[in-house]
Amino acid sequence: MQVGIDLGTTHSLIAYFGEQGPTLIPNALGQLLTPSVVAIDDEDTVIVGQAAKDRLITHNSQTVATFKRWMGSVRTTQLGQHTFRPEQLSALILLALLDDAKSHLGQEVTEAVISVPAYFSDAQRKATRLAGQMAGVKVDWLINEPTAAALAYGLNDLGRETRSLVFDLGGGTLDVSILDMFDGVVEVRASAGDNRLGGEDFLDLLYKDFVIQHLPKEGDRVLGPGIKAQLMRKLEQGKHLLSTQAEIEIDIALPEETVKWRLTQARFQQLAEPLLQRMRQPLERAMRDINRLEATLQQALPFHETLQQAPFHEEPHEFGELEAELASAEWDEERATRDLAAARRRSAALRWCRSSSSLHL
Repeated sequence: MQVGIDLGTTHSLIAYFGEQGPTLIPNALGQLLTPSVVAIDDEDTVIVGQAAKDRLITHNSQTVATFKRWMGSVRTTQLGQHTFRPEQLSALILLALLDDAKSHLGQEVTEAVISVPAYFSDAQRKATRLAGQMAGVKVDWLINEPTAAALAYGLNDLGRETRSLVFDLGGGTLDVSILDMFDGVVEVRASAGDNRLGGEDFLDLLYKDFVIQHLPKEGDRVLGPGIKAQLMRKLEQGKHLLSTQAEIEIDIALPEETVKWRLTQARFQQLAEPLLQRMRQPLERAMRDINRLEATLQQALPFHETLQQAPFHEEPHEFGELEAELASAEWDEERATRDLAAARRRSAALRWCRSSSSLHL
């Protein structure tokens, strides 16, 4: 049995190809998204997923997240009496996903296709393969995330050459790629990214702003682990609500009082402006790279300039007009499905996490 896996910075997913096509597999909690978090409990037992995420704030020293950013490095993490390398932590997430697949399918999983950022180095890719081996599965293919799922857009069925810009803002990383599609083949022409920028950074902005407004003197040191965990959960819910609502109100129970915090889209965008500017940097770098490349190859390889899925579609762009087509679907729960479909058909794939000046992160 072969599966497709999206091994993400903040969440991971797994899918298989059945009679109805690619199908996502729920975890033991019935959820399609499994948090990419590992922890050690009070009995020195390793736990992963949602149970580990619940301890991220209350038992911070015994819990670790966003370790995908460290893949390919020699960094180690101490959890209790255990020391882990990044690929070992990733292997624990893979083991949890594979166990869920075995329970769901009633058979062992022996092969997997795993998606990785296009800008991943050889060392990072080797670490990802090693994580798969540690989890007891053969990694048939590491597919670049920007090319993992053009099936969702049907770029391989257009019957013409296209050029697409993929702007993929995940939970912990940003990946910008420019792809050429021709004769059913996809080619990455330019790639840039920031593996220290993602949705979690936007959540952190809200947390810091709340502390400044409501705890200007004490700071967050007066917040116990339970209150802080509750605050982070409500801020994350509020962050998503701001994608569709102009204003929200959050009730937070502090040690001495319950406060109501009003937050608007305008305020969120103001707070996020430095991060939005950081997001533009890899976008512009990829655009500059493709322009330099075309200066030398234009005569030999003429392409119709079609840049779809352009982020910041309401903003003027110094590189000219981009044909914008924002996706409205929730892509986080479809990446693993598309990875497997792409592996089966060896098709070009385009992945898009909806992003604009009003972000849904």
